[in-house]
Amino acid sequence: MKLLFAGSRSCTVLMDERGDYYAAGPYAYRINGGEEKTDHVSVLSLFDLEPDSDYSLSACVHGRNEELSFRTQSELCTLDVKEFGAAGDGKKDDTSSIQAAILACPEKGRVLIPEGNYSVGPLFLKSGVHIEIAKGARLCLTGDRERFPLLPGRIQAQNETKEYLIGTWEGERRTCYAAAITGIGVKNVVISGEGTVDGCAQEADWWQNAKDKVRPSRPRLLYLRSCKNVTVQGVTFQNSPSWNLHPCFSEDLRFLSVRVKAPADSPNTDGFDPESCRGVKMYGTEFSVGDDCIAIKSGKMYMGEAYRTPCEDIEIAWCRMLDGHGGVTVGSEMSGGVKNVRVHHCLMQGNDRGLRIKTRRGRGRWGVIDDIVFSDVKMENVKAPLTVNAMYFCDVDGKGPFVQSREPQKVDDGTPTIGRVTYERVRAENCTWCAAYILGLPENPAEELRLKDCLFTMDPDAAPKPPVMAMYIESCARRGVIARFVKRVILDNVAIEGIDGPRVEAADVNEVKDF
Repeated sequence: MKLLFAGSRSCTVLMDERGDYYAAGPYAYRINGGEEKTDHVSVLSLFDLEPDSDYSLSACVHGRNEELSFRTQSELCTLDVKEFGAAGDGKKDDTSSIQAAILACPEKGRVLIPEGNYSVGPLFLKSGVHIEIAKGARLCLTGDRERFPLLPGRIQAQNETKEYLIGTWEGERRTCYAAAITGIGVKNVVISGEGTVDGCAQEADWWQNAKDKVRPSRPRLLYLRSCKNVTVQGVTFQNSPSWNLHPCFSEDLRFLSVRVKAPADSPNTDGFDPESCRGVKMYGTEFSVGDDCIAIKSGKMYMGEAYRTPCEDIEIAWCRMLDGHGGVTVGSEMSGGVKNVRVHHCLMQGNDRGLRIKTRRGRGRWGVIDDIVFSDVKMENVKAPLTVNAMYFCDVDGKGPFVQSREPQKVDDGTPTIGRVTYERVRAENCTWCAAYILGLPENPAEELRLKDCLFTMDPDAAPKPPVMAMYIESCARRGVIARFVKRVILDNVAIEGIDGPRVEAADVNEVKDF
């Protein structure tokens, strides 16, 4: 066992580092020798602890008895939002009451949102404050746009020579509605509990005419801009108007035992989109959404050139991805670069694509994807387990000749780069389209794709479909590794079962090793 986090009233423990989202088997545990309980997740979060107290967690995992001792953090005081006038009846507008409690809370204090349904507009975080959304508590986001502050897309600063960036949308400066929970420049914040933040998008018109950008862009459920040392633990986020969790230009973030849910047909409801962030850990989270479960980003062309801030030092582990276009995606807004990403011990079930990289011409010279390692990932019924697409047909010109031409273009300030991507111990059962589809750029081929100790099995009844979102892609079913415009493709102890055709289909690839 390993302690991942201890707050004032909760903790998160890694119970089985060898499991995926689920431990290898159920286990029993006790806190301070009390009542025996059982669970089966690899990452376990416990609540209702007392501040500034010693605890001992004992458990039997894999037939071994283990014990872990830890101490909870101190807590100065608790402010109950109902004492500030919140009703929690689902009718009264409780925004100002909850916001007052947050603003009144001292550093190392707790704002308690107890059981109830709270109708709210956007709430803003404060440094040093712990917000607990208790079991049975539900923050219900209003659909009334008049109750939403706007986050401006660009504010001039320093005699108009620089800017202060607040509002963003899909990698660009754009005025947007504030998120249900918004943090701007805050630090040392904890959001914990077994309650729910509900965007209630199905009850409003956020998902209708979703591509309409005339109005301010749709809100998210959690938006962190320039924040540091933030922990989100245990909370369920559901039915977001757009992206669910969106940290941007932030660092030292932990997301533990979170749940993110949205209907499979809901537009742009990405689960988790860290953008130009550093030092992010996502452990033990379950996703079921209408777009990518996780998408690692760093802005479009202007953002990459102006800020040159990659998304880096990212770890995603012991998570479960259901539905969603991609399990874990890098891009396509990655103009600041993405590097040092580690995704391991995850379970993906029913996604269109499992481990997905997407970019396009025009993302820029700072858009370098490198040192990406996916390991110990289990997939079930994922249509295309591994995809790399450097001709992703996003944006208004995405299907035009500039993006889609298979002829070499000039390498310039708009040319992105795909470096080293490694897949180790990936087990994908019942695949549909192919084991892997890799499409680089003819003028700047992907550097190296390495598969080691992997197994892919195909669905015998698979129906063909293009495995990546680019023009001129043939429909595929039960194919092996398809690669074009890559310098090196290496298969080391890779088994591909039930395919129609060769293991590797390579064109415009400098070197293929299959051993």
